[in-house]
Amino acid sequence: MAFTKKTIKDVPLDHKTVLLRADYNVPLKNGKIGDDYRMVQSLPTLKFLMHAHCKIVIIAHLGRPKGKVVKELSLEPVAEHLSELLGKKVIFVPDCVGDRVKVAVKNAQPGDVILLENVRFHEGDEANDPKFAKELVESSQAAYFVQDGFGVVHRAHASTEGVTHFVPSVAGLLLEKEVDTITSVMKDPKRPLVAVLGGAKVSDKITVIQRFVELADQIIIGGAMANTFFKYRGLEIGKSVYEPGEEALIERIYADARRKVGDRVDDFILLPTDVAVAPSIEGNHKRTIVDAQKVDTDDFILDLGPTSTEVMLAHTKHAATVVWSGTLGYTEDIVFAYASAKLATALAAQRAHTFSVVGGGDTADFVLHWDEKGGRSFGLVSTGGSASLELMAGQVLPGVAALMPR
Repeated sequence: MAFTKKTIKDVPLDHKTVLLRADYNVPLKNGKIGDDYRMVQSLPTLKFLMHAHCKIVIIAHLGRPKGKVVKELSLEPVAEHLSELLGKKVIFVPDCVGDRVKVAVKNAQPGDVILLENVRFHEGDEANDPKFAKELVESSQAAYFVQDGFGVVHRAHASTEGVTHFVPSVAGLLLEKEVDTITSVMKDPKRPLVAVLGGAKVSDKITVIQRFVELADQIIIGGAMANTFFKYRGLEIGKSVYEPGEEALIERIYADARRKVGDRVDDFILLPTDVAVAPSIEGNHKRTIVDAQKVDTDDFILDLGPTSTEVMLAHTKHAATVVWSGTLGYTEDIVFAYASAKLATALAAQRAHTFSVVGGGDTADFVLHWDEKGGRSFGLVSTGGSASLELMAGQVLPGVAALMPR
């Protein structure tokens, strides 16, 4: 076990009131949930607490209202959808502190689920205001706080860290699973370990890349991140997205890699040798394959080419562990989702011998829309974007560190 904090299995919760932090920051359009993966992943914890006859008071956020009430960011539609998932009416309260919350909790029965309004309608949440944190606990009348929002534990907010100073605090089952799985993979992976890193920014992933330079047997770079590596190497990238001013970061990555593998650095950190380009990202355009060293000044690099994709698949085919963070192309356009789809298909097919961890954010969104099994084709599809990256990098997550130790 890599998880060192107490969980809901370690404390006497029977018939207790619990304040539960969930990550229900889900895509919402016209009052409808676009992707309920995070909500579905929270169900085991909710059902455990319901079985223990707890009154469950859920706090969560949606979007970035910046301390103001924004009608479009209300959690009421989330409460309605959660009712459908649980097969039980979820009580919605249009605030997260105050008398309305106290009355709702008092009138609730054992096993009832209450969802409070968006905590970020209050400035005190992101400010980690102790007064607001105390109000959350006192309004809910909770005997325990349960942290189950992995996607928010990298932030020290009132609803993630502040509340732990006012009530005994433990982890939910989702948080335990995510932290335990990612920590185990980064500390003692089954080998070979291949890291596939995409997305847009090197700077966002610098500590993760450095960790994989130490840990991985192979690193494969794709997505817009590869453009920044190309630029560092003096290659033409046309009008492609890249991150300027990161030469020192990339030089540091290569210096660390050379210390590990010597002159085999270009075999250890693999860049695409062919790419798919188009003259624009707007409208419908033909997918044109060119050598990575022969990109036209007017082109956009939007995906890996077929040769680079096959090389990537050859390296991941015999891997015991694959960590994939960041899409490999402009996946908003299906024409340029080729490499990402091929990797997802391959990892799903070799599920029996390759344990795959798919990082949160855009990568998880892509995989979940592609996978008919709702993410079960992979070892772990993380619910946390930045949280998963920071955990992979070995950083302390405030919302986890604040929980009671085992």
